[in-house]
Amino acid sequence: MTVQIAFTNVLMTLFYIIPGYALCKFKKASADHLSTLSAILIYFCAPCMVINNFLSLEFSWKKLMDMGLFFIFTLVLQALFMLGIFLIFKKRFSDSKYRMLSIASVMGNVGFFGLPIVKALLPNSPEAWCYSSVYLLSMNVLVFTVGVYALTNKKESMTIKAAIVNPTILALLFSLPLYIFGAGDSTPDLIKKALSLLSDMTTPLCMMILGMRLAQTPVKTLFCRPFVYAACLCKLLLYPLFCWALTCFLPVSDAFKATLLILSAAPCASIILNMAEMHKSETENAANCVMLSTLLCFMTIPVITLLI
Repeated sequence: MTVQIAFTNVLMTLFYIIPGYALCKFKKASADHLSTLSAILIYFCAPCMVINNFLSLEFSWKKLMDMGLFFIFTLVLQALFMLGIFLIFKKRFSDSKYRMLSIASVMGNVGFFGLPIVKALLPNSPEAWCYSSVYLLSMNVLVFTVGVYALTNKKESMTIKAAIVNPTILALLFSLPLYIFGAGDSTPDLIKKALSLLSDMTTPLCMMILGMRLAQTPVKTLFCRPFVYAACLCKLLLYPLFCWALTCFLPVSDAFKATLLILSAAPCASIILNMAEMHKSETENAANCVMLSTLLCFMTIPVITLLI
């Protein structure tokens, strides 16, 4: 049953790629629109998603401590796996392609892609929904430090400020006091409904943007690069199995373990492509890793859920 739910929800999420792809192919939309759509997604819909998740959760100190533990776990697991990639390919790390592999292998689309799967599999565990926001926090810390260094090979490009001052993290910092003081009960239903609707927009919008990007990508470029398949193998199978192996025997809740496993199996995060474009490094490989891992995850995520 778990596998069926996961498979159905992954396919439904991937279905949203089709409108973006079709609109570009039929000249009703252009890649020039991507920056506007991305801005709406990142600066408006994503923060609403974070706030909505925390307003849905009743406060308890245990849940708050579990979130802190989840942050530590995800930060350490990502760092350890990247260290493993570094040690394996240390002699080739002068090649930016291998440095990009280290971040593409662990940084996933945990919010826009992973969260809907978590909600479908754990509908009665709202604390699990908040874990995706906590995962974003640990991932952002690494994206803007280790991730930037991997793409540029310049330590001066790393900045803690960028890891903290971004829309998703600011939304998380705004949401925590609301959660602690139980603002969910006193928030008007109209505002809750508006936040919920905007939150629900994030996944379709993210996938439509990906579909528009896919329409601009030659098929040969996407499917004929062994390096991209290696990155997808690491991200979709090896990394989630690594996370499961290190946490399956720990004394934490089943929802904690299941959420960690599902989110770790999410396809490569679009922020990898955004950072590659920003720093003009490995842009094509980053784009192919994001798109191919997203297309392939309909096979891998249901298999991974067998471990739940």
